[in-house]
Amino acid sequence: MPTGKVPLLAEVYGIEGNIFRFKISEIAPLKPRYEVSDVLIQKPVTKRLTPCTEDTGVLVLKDDSVNLKFHITANPFTIDLISEDEPVLSINSMGQLYFEHLQMPPKHRPSTECKEDVSTDPSQESQDDLGLWQEKFGKFVDIKANGPSSIGIDFSLHGFEHLYGIPQHAETHQLKNTGDTEAYRLYNLDVYGYKLHDKLGIYGSIPYLLAHKLDRTIGIFWLNASETLVEINIQPTIEHTLSPKGSVLAKQKVKPRADVRWMSESGIIDVFILMGPTPAAVFKQYSILTGTQALPPLFSLGYHQCRWNYNDEQDVKDVDAGFDDHDIPYDVIWLDIEHTEGKRYFTWDKKKFPNPKRMQELIKSKKRKIVVISDPHIKVDPMYSLYSQAKEKGYFVKNNKGGDFEGICWPGASSYLDFTNPRVREWYSSLFAFSEYEGSSDILFVWNDMNEPSVFKGPELTMEKNAIHYGNWEHRDLHNVYGFYQQMATAQGLIQRSKGKERPFVLTRSFFAGSQKYGAVWTGDNVSEWGYLKFSIPMLLTLSVAGIPFCGADVGGFIGDPEPELLVRWYQAGAYQPFFRGHATMNTKRREPWLFGEEHTKLIREAIKERYALLPYWYTLFYRAHVTSEPVMRPLWVEFPKELETFSVEDEYMLGSALLIHPITEPKITMVDVFLPGFEEVWYDFRTFVHWEGARTLKVPIALDRIPVFQRGGSVVPMKTALGRSTGWMTHLPYELLVALDTKGSAKGELYLDDGHSFQYLHQKQFLHRKFLFCDGILSSSCADENGHYHSECVVEKVLILGINKQPSSVTTSSSDGQEKQVVFTYCSKTAVLHLEKLSLNVGANWEIHVK
Repeated sequence: MPTGKVPLLAEVYGIEGNIFRFKISEIAPLKPRYEVSDVLIQKPVTKRLTPCTEDTGVLVLKDDSVNLKFHITANPFTIDLISEDEPVLSINSMGQLYFEHLQMPPKHRPSTECKEDVSTDPSQESQDDLGLWQEKFGKFVDIKANGPSSIGIDFSLHGFEHLYGIPQHAETHQLKNTGDTEAYRLYNLDVYGYKLHDKLGIYGSIPYLLAHKLDRTIGIFWLNASETLVEINIQPTIEHTLSPKGSVLAKQKVKPRADVRWMSESGIIDVFILMGPTPAAVFKQYSILTGTQALPPLFSLGYHQCRWNYNDEQDVKDVDAGFDDHDIPYDVIWLDIEHTEGKRYFTWDKKKFPNPKRMQELIKSKKRKIVVISDPHIKVDPMYSLYSQAKEKGYFVKNNKGGDFEGICWPGASSYLDFTNPRVREWYSSLFAFSEYEGSSDILFVWNDMNEPSVFKGPELTMEKNAIHYGNWEHRDLHNVYGFYQQMATAQGLIQRSKGKERPFVLTRSFFAGSQKYGAVWTGDNVSEWGYLKFSIPMLLTLSVAGIPFCGADVGGFIGDPEPELLVRWYQAGAYQPFFRGHATMNTKRREPWLFGEEHTKLIREAIKERYALLPYWYTLFYRAHVTSEPVMRPLWVEFPKELETFSVEDEYMLGSALLIHPITEPKITMVDVFLPGFEEVWYDFRTFVHWEGARTLKVPIALDRIPVFQRGGSVVPMKTALGRSTGWMTHLPYELLVALDTKGSAKGELYLDDGHSFQYLHQKQFLHRKFLFCDGILSSSCADENGHYHSECVVEKVLILGINKQPSSVTTSSSDGQEKQVVFTYCSKTAVLHLEKLSLNVGANWEIHVK
């Protein structure tokens, strides 16, 4: 109990889907404490936990559907979760529960200049001396209107020593012991050129941690948007096993245990325990709470070209033409803050961009898009209609005196829209209407930056914690969810401008749990150094397992000038990561892909083209993320959860379940060790088709023209046989299937297809979902979802079957109407590859290919 014996209410809920919720709050606080809203997609459906008593002083709640029990002890207060008679998780077993109750402010607050002027009340003097009612950060004084209000509790995870999650940090994928070092901090901040190997928070926060061991995966989702610290201590513990009589020690067993302590500045304790037991089950459980990845428009999976800033309309035209001149596909060109009139968002610089609609018409004629930036700070300028409207409506965040909060950002003096207010979000969404946003068109999409929020002369370059938001909540209560709300409003605005017909694309720098519902995320202001390329992999893997599949890192590094080798390697890595954008700050040298000599241009072109060839596979993976919450980019332990060797691997990863990617992240590499997991797996080089058995480390010779990519035996990867200048030019191009046989001579895969941009797949079931199966010498295409109906003229023109050990005598196709046709084929005995071409099999029809 906290000082003063203020009573607390502890609640335990069972939720459908093997999820449990644990809450602690004051029974009668002086005023309501902040509880995070809008992150959960619906009120969780609870189920009954059956109470029973097994021991005096212990309440046992049973969930018979999953054979799980809660053992709740009142004094000392602990909760133990027992699954299949094995302890999985304990709450407050180390007694670190604390809950600072809201109090009346002291009658005499000490002056910040005069330390001698203190309260005569000894207890109050102690509180004030400790800075509990006010805290200095440089020149800033944080006045805490409610006094100290922090909360915390510990969790012990039995048998676990591999923990992941709690992005965003420039750290390893596997979480480390904090020990005597700093705790992992979740506090969204604008950190230019953030440090590597650092547990301090950067742009986004997801208070969600996963623990994995050979026979179980669980998750802890700490629903709190205030500044949060997470301490981790993983250690072996000795487990004593007694004889049946309970007196003689029979044996001792060393078993790992992970102790995790969560601490937040304010709010309540509100925790969801996701009981798995598999990685896929935990991903599904988290999505039940916070939603799945929004299905992105197809163009957003192509390559994006950005810089701070493209100078004017002619610059945009020249860069766009450069891609065509050098035969490099791309889909989106981006405009940073300089495209606006004096950093006034929703405007255009009239000298640099005098005719933005004409510029967009040019880009649209190439079947490409434009993304423009829109930040949350609004220039203080009564002549700026957006500012004057928001000022009149009272839509800005307030300071603790009741006036509009003002800070410094790119436009100079700025006020900040209060996106936590539903009316502000509704109004902001309306600004994207074509009638409101002059010069915009249906190919214009949006980038939310600086939304931590960034305040240049604020404490830690962000908003003061005692600023006031809608509902009279302090900024300290909801800081980490501010950017989440801006992305929500932006995505809704783009949907509304199309009258609900078109999917939005919104990139955000700041994010929270649930941001996946609104678009994409990137890792912020990275540096053009090899270490940042290397760390992009664990950072993106962590985002992926924490519910945000659509993530990426700026190719080439935002800050600095990459050497050509680094830039090539970054393109090769980025081509196999979900969000693929080249970006650079304004004081760097230009780095469009053709500026580094023909040799490097060729290598970058090949990397980007590899991305475009695989777009059918990418799009199918994103559909899977949308409907089943499977990550697109996966650490090896997700695909191979029972192989201990995979648990710490973070220099390679799986793209879906079929492709293994090992980016090159060091200079002048001529040989690299690639780990091929799976005791009964076979892996095929994605380019040469040479195969190896799994459960081995392979030494792979490396040249600058490629990175190691392997296809997993037993998979079918759909690709395009030809490429276009952008995704829009590839709609009707034929498909090829890359069929890689497993040790049993089988393979399976799928293809998802719709119009790539609208919500017709959802509202009118306008989609195709096909499944491919190779078994007993027959490759079949059949419907994976009978609800989908979408007409496509596309054909499967080409099939490669890897792992055919002897030359077939004949190959025939048969369609649903019973017609059979002979297929001309070639067979390479050296690589054991069967090539089938000129098939003309409709992608939406049922058919079979018989290999005899």
